[in-house]
Amino acid sequence: MIRVDKLQKTYRIPEKDPGLMGSVRSLFDRRWIDRHALAPISFEVAPGEIIGLLGANGAGKTTLIKMLAGIMHPTAGTADVQGFVPWERKNAFKRQIAIVLGQKSQLWPDLPAADSLLLLREIYGLEQGAYQKRLDFFLDTLDLRKLLKTQIRRLSLGERMKFELVAALIHEPKVIFLDEPTIGLDIGSQRAIRTFLSDYRRTFKPAMILTSHYMEDVEALCERLLILREGELVYEGKLSNISESYANGRNIRLQLKDDSVKKLLLEKFPAMKEDAEQSGLMRLHINKDQVSETLLGILNVAPVTDLAVEEEDLGNIIDSLQTRRGAGK
Repeated sequence: MIRVDKLQKTYRIPEKDPGLMGSVRSLFDRRWIDRHALAPISFEVAPGEIIGLLGANGAGKTTLIKMLAGIMHPTAGTADVQGFVPWERKNAFKRQIAIVLGQKSQLWPDLPAADSLLLLREIYGLEQGAYQKRLDFFLDTLDLRKLLKTQIRRLSLGERMKFELVAALIHEPKVIFLDEPTIGLDIGSQRAIRTFLSDYRRTFKPAMILTSHYMEDVEALCERLLILREGELVYEGKLSNISESYANGRNIRLQLKDDSVKKLLLEKFPAMKEDAEQSGLMRLHINKDQVSETLLGILNVAPVTDLAVEEEDLGNIIDSLQTRRGAGK
């Protein structure tokens, strides 16, 4: 369980003028500016829930995760992670959490995975029987048994990432932070890791926070989202509510039966675009309130063989949320 109440982080950063005189002046009269990395934020994550933490680079995602993992102290606010104050860094707290970093490894590249995992067993003080049972589960689920004695550096990126998950979860943590777990992986490896995380959540019911720039990860794993913009929370709510609340447009896609009416159609709908790769395929973006009127106008002008009305792309909606202020529920 994670409970966060008005957590925030502000950095004091020295500012100086360029050149030698600026450096000398800074020695005697240093100026400071406050950089608000994270504005006050409050939320909860229940056991068995995965929430998506989204935002552009520099939005405050990593700052938030570092505070919840106890790596960084906040400027103000409180957090409760499994009954602990994270930044007190008690050993009992550290046994309750795990962090998976897609771009950083906790495994020793020159050792086989088996040796790294044995070291982690000693670090966490795991009983041999419980350790072996969990290890067997992971090796079979992720199809890693044949690679257990192979040097980490000789594994593919997808195979290494699977072992990173094993290393992070071998002590059965109750809270898991996943920072870009599928970054750089091929489609098959991404799918395998998403499937594993979904199954793991259902079986062990940890509280999980996922950051990712891949919408496939978010749509497959998260029911609820937190979206940050420049340190501020601009959306907290269900993934399923975003399109309903923020998608004001619709995309019309149609295939013309006869190209001879194309000119007439473009005159009537100047915003319509022709697909560059497929002849006779036309696209038009409109306000959602204009769908019925627009469809009637199209059918009155042009015979079509295919016609579809599509909602706005979820990724585009989220990108839009990351560039404007105002929280939603």
